[in-house]
Amino acid sequence: MADPAGEPDRGALRLDFDRRLMLQFRGSAITSNAGLLPYRELDDAMGLSDTGGDVLADARTGKNGRHQLVGLLRQSVFGRLAGYEDVNDADRLCRDPAMRWVVGDRAITGCAASASQMGRFETKWLSQPENLVALADLPGQWIDKVHQRRPPKTIVLDMDSSESPTYGEQEGSAYNGHFGCTCYHPLFLFNQLGDVERCALRSGNVHSADGWRAVLEPVVARYRDTVKRLYFRGDAAFANPDIYEFLEGERMGYTIRLPANRVLQDKIGYLLKRPVGRPPHEVRCYYASFSYQAQSWNKSRRVVAKVEWHPSELYPRVGFIVTNLARPAERVVAFYNQRGTAEQWIKEGKGAIKWTRLSCRTFAANTVRLQLHALAYNLGNFMRTLAMPKAAEPWSLTSLREKLIKIGAKVVSHGRYVTFQLAEVAVSRQMFAEILSLIAQRRAPPAPA
Repeated sequence: MADPAGEPDRGALRLDFDRRLMLQFRGSAITSNAGLLPYRELDDAMGLSDTGGDVLADARTGKNGRHQLVGLLRQSVFGRLAGYEDVNDADRLCRDPAMRWVVGDRAITGCAASASQMGRFETKWLSQPENLVALADLPGQWIDKVHQRRPPKTIVLDMDSSESPTYGEQEGSAYNGHFGCTCYHPLFLFNQLGDVERCALRSGNVHSADGWRAVLEPVVARYRDTVKRLYFRGDAAFANPDIYEFLEGERMGYTIRLPANRVLQDKIGYLLKRPVGRPPHEVRCYYASFSYQAQSWNKSRRVVAKVEWHPSELYPRVGFIVTNLARPAERVVAFYNQRGTAEQWIKEGKGAIKWTRLSCRTFAANTVRLQLHALAYNLGNFMRTLAMPKAAEPWSLTSLREKLIKIGAKVVSHGRYVTFQLAEVAVSRQMFAEILSLIAQRRAPPAPA
């Protein structure tokens, strides 16, 4: 029965199958996202969100803004990391205790940003031209922050494209024959650790390599004077002489898949003849290396071929790779094959971060959403590569979300402290302590007095 004064009934609910059980609803004192707090600790230790607050322009003109720009950015990124990819989810998240502490400031004692506030932040303020440029640079700036604490000697860049299905009259949406759907066709550039160095949203009907220079060149410029060895890997979509010349001009090593043609097959004709005798029970691989110059190339380049004979197949599997590396052919092929992990990282972005969820009407707003998804993905990957104990090293981003982020906790407030009483299920107290210890080791030393 409804309360005569109009107040909601907060009494406990009872279950008939066992009257000893009572159900109480205390949303502001319970959270299912307590595992976001170590991510917030990592964010603070590396100074990631603060970097965004420094480079993004605040388009608000009033002086009574409830939340700072960096707090809104954290809510967007951490919400996606926890599996809340829609702005509408902010109406629930704004009261979540863990999210309120992630956002900080006024949200701690009140509420985080509502769905309407987050909608204006993402579709109006961040979609301004100057903020679109800053957002595109932000993943690289976050990676630079990480590299200050863990300087790399070698960087391997993997470029690949993907599809984000679209629905309705979304700006820039087009049918893509390769993927067989109406979609956007984003371009991603990863490093060997799985971090998104840079990404770009593109119309659905563009070529896979379209706009490669705008994505690759700023990343190469960042590493030009800081990394000793820089490499690039790409599939056959990036077999473009302009790309070869750019990489050679930057003195970068590269391995790029080369589409087969009659001239290339004639070069290895002696390997395409079926071996004499009974077919072997194992796969036999043969390698070749030769010089080749296509009509559109300004010079000849090294091409490595791999021929595989499988026991149950009549014809061999043949692949060609153009490269400027001086390694033996077998090692060149092995190095190129490692780019397959880039496809796995794209799958993780789709599955764990839901970065295909680009449901806004305008192209600029969807560009913002893709960049925010990329930041959430990088934050999750930083946690995986920087602060996870050995027992959790095999965990995927999906496993981290289900086992670490989705920890239930009861919030108890005292005069001076707020305690999150965490459920100890998939992540024990010892593992949690190890995570916080690894994060503390990444924190910059205090400035000298």
